Amino acid sequence: VASDEGILHASGSGVPPVTKDYCIIYNSNWVSLPKTLDNATFWTLENLTSTVLCSSSEVPSGLMKDKAVAVMRGNCTFLEKARIAQSLGAKMLLIASKSRLSAISDNKTDFEDVTLPVALIRYSDIVDMQLVLGNEVNVTLYSPPLPEFDYSMVVIFLIAVFTVALGGYWSGVAELENLKAIASPGERETRRKKEENVTFTPVTVIFFVVICCVMLVLLYFFYKWLVYVIISVFCLASAMSLYNCLAALIGEIPYGQCRITCCNKTIEVRLIFLAVFCIAAAVVWAVFRNEDRWAWILQDILGVAFCLNFIKTLKMPNFKSCVILLGLLLLYDVFFVFITPFITKNGASIMVEVAAGPFGNSEKLPVVIRVPRLEHSASTLCDLPFSLLGFGDIIVPGLLVAYCRRFDVQTRSSSVYYVSCTIAYAVGMVLTFVVLALMKMGQPALLYLVPCTLITSSLVAWRRKEMKKFWKGSSYQVGWMP
Repeated sequence: VASDEGILHASGSGVPPVTKDYCIIYNSNWVSLPKTLDNATFWTLENLTSTVLCSSSEVPSGLMKDKAVAVMRGNCTFLEKARIAQSLGAKMLLIASKSRLSAISDNKTDFEDVTLPVALIRYSDIVDMQLVLGNEVNVTLYSPPLPEFDYSMVVIFLIAVFTVALGGYWSGVAELENLKAIASPGERETRRKKEENVTFTPVTVIFFVVICCVMLVLLYFFYKWLVYVIISVFCLASAMSLYNCLAALIGEIPYGQCRITCCNKTIEVRLIFLAVFCIAAAVVWAVFRNEDRWAWILQDILGVAFCLNFIKTLKMPNFKSCVILLGLLLLYDVFFVFITPFITKNGASIMVEVAAGPFGNSEKLPVVIRVPRLEHSASTLCDLPFSLLGFGDIIVPGLLVAYCRRFDVQTRSSSVYYVSCTIAYAVGMVLTFVVLALMKMGQPALLYLVPCTLITSSLVAWRRKEMKKFWKGSSYQVGWMP
């Protein structure tokens, strides 16, 4: 079995003609498709999806001659349909499927007498073709080579590095405020009440990784129910995160600080409007989340806010906890991407299946940064029209970057740890994209990000002769945190 992705290029009969591309699956062992439209031959499409074409008597004589024919999948093999279509003079056979497009399988030797191209297409695309292009449609098939690099990766790279760098910096600002508060006994209690940080100990790190493993397995088996739970949690968490991020910016503006009193509490009016805005943004995304043309922008904004707030709020107490967390999540990432294909029945990676929506589920998990692919290819139509980066690939290394920034603040080391770790993260991202382009398959980004950031941080600490202090954390953090 050798299934390949290709493109059906359809052209309407209007002036100028309207064109549109659709995904097809074909077997390269049976037929070789041209790589460009320059060498492709167009045929008039005959929509016979009312029949499955398991007998030549199902269609009138002469109806298929010199045409591209679309019939429904089922009742007989692809080979039987192809032989009947060829005997009736068809030049191309499109087999429409209402289910998920799958591999086309039949023995190559059985197809030696079949010369017309055979491809699998979504039934919904046949319907869309006639709605958009009209009843008179000309079609051709071609299979352009996969692009070596897609420029959407550059956008993903910039978003990821910006989020990690800003999250680490914000965490350092909060640490500096803590240091100032500890130096002023009168402000200590006030600062404690405002502090919303959560500190990870080695035990909670292990517990967190176990929860991640259990959640991923549950999503694999109960995806169609749990996906809506994740969407709901994302809406709530991202709205709160966006509020926290924007409130921090608004707090630096000395204007519009009028307040109202309610239930013995005072609150700034501008923060009320901000809360309404953030809730509205999350609701709009939830309603229009499947609108590919623009919903990805809103998802990325909410996602960046979520990652920023997570990196700032969750504090690693020392480098030891960072090593345990990043090391365990590296093993988690590699196991669920590379090892699980040997365990699952369909030979698919649990991580990849959950990210894409297992068993053809149309709802996708929102815990990714996504950017539309900019290079035109069959993969864009058939597989994922977006380049994706999981939140974990930002948050997990971001927690180490944040710890480095706080350590810089505590030791007054001129941001050397923070800058070095951020650069290491950027290098790890570039390495991930290079391997992705070479391997042509999804990669566990933490496989490259974790070694780059951990090794770089360790080398800086060793070079500055601060490894013991860096490993155990500062006395300030251990003593001050409850």
